[in-house]
Amino acid sequence: MTPDALKAVCLGLNGAAETFPFTAETSVFKVGGKIFAICTLDADPLTVSLKCDPEVAVQRRAAHPEITAGWHLNKRHWNSVRLDGSLPDALVHEMVEDSYDLIVSKLPRREQLLLDWPGVRRPEEH
Repeated sequence: MTPDALKAVCLGLNGAAETFPFTAETSVFKVGGKIFAICTLDADPLTVSLKCDPEVAVQRRAAHPEITAGWHLNKRHWNSVRLDGSLPDALVHEMVEDSYDLIVSKLPRREQLLLDWPGVRRPEEH
């Protein structure tokens, strides 16, 4: 996955924004003011840190050497993913979406509805 493709995946999610709270080179993608992806887009190799369910995080690390415990992050909840072409783009896309969903699932219901998040039940669905 290229840096532009990664950025497009992150920003393609409803309500996602790119911020630079750490350095001018480090893209921090947020939804609802909460981080779901961190990446230095001009790094070689390109690496992105993504939030992950702790059990799934361990499984992914075991299955893919390109996925390691989050660098400078809570190693239980974050994975760092090296994007050197070894992982299918579809898997990277899925991991970005999973990270986003974990964040959105913790946002207030009102914000989830504004984001048109599929994980929230609408009043007419009761």
